[in-house]
Amino acid sequence: MTKVFIAGSRRLSRLNSPVKTRIDTMIEKGFTILVGDANGADKAVQGYLAEKSYRNVVVYCMAGNCRNNLADWPTRELMAPKGVRGFAYYTTKDHAMVDDAAYGLMLWDGVSKGTLNNVINMLRLRKPVVVYLAPKKVFQNLRSTSDLMDLLGGCDRAAVQRFERELGIEQVLHRAPLP
Repeated sequence: MTKVFIAGSRRLSRLNSPVKTRIDTMIEKGFTILVGDANGADKAVQGYLAEKSYRNVVVYCMAGNCRNNLADWPTRELMAPKGVRGFAYYTTKDHAMVDDAAYGLMLWDGVSKGTLNNVINMLRLRKPVVVYLAPKKVFQNLRSTSDLMDLLGGCDRAAVQRFERELGIEQVLHRAPLP
């Protein structure tokens, strides 16, 4: 059974028609959809799947703290290492979804470092990811470092510099096994 990790920026709280069409295709194919529990894109995706009465969904959340599960789907609750807080705390569940998925669909505002981190982690494991770049309303298929560089080339330079600082993109891009 194909598993798809769908995630996105917290600032994206509505799905437009092209994104819904992509999700409809996944529903038609019976894919298992892995989604997080955050507000924003995660909650919007959950809302759409609930509206469609789609049951082949698993919600990933932190143990004892499942913030959103709109249709009472099965959950996979994860424990963060002791003392981990903030960004690293929630990336625990993101890493699990990256590991479990065959490919990803990321809804990105061009600013969220969490969504970009998911893209990088998918590519590092040689898993294809489709990024919907919301500001430009375009989908971009990514399978390699050069695809990622093309995506970042269309982003605000200050944002890219922040990603390099906060996520260590330069180090990630030059480290195997990212293609």
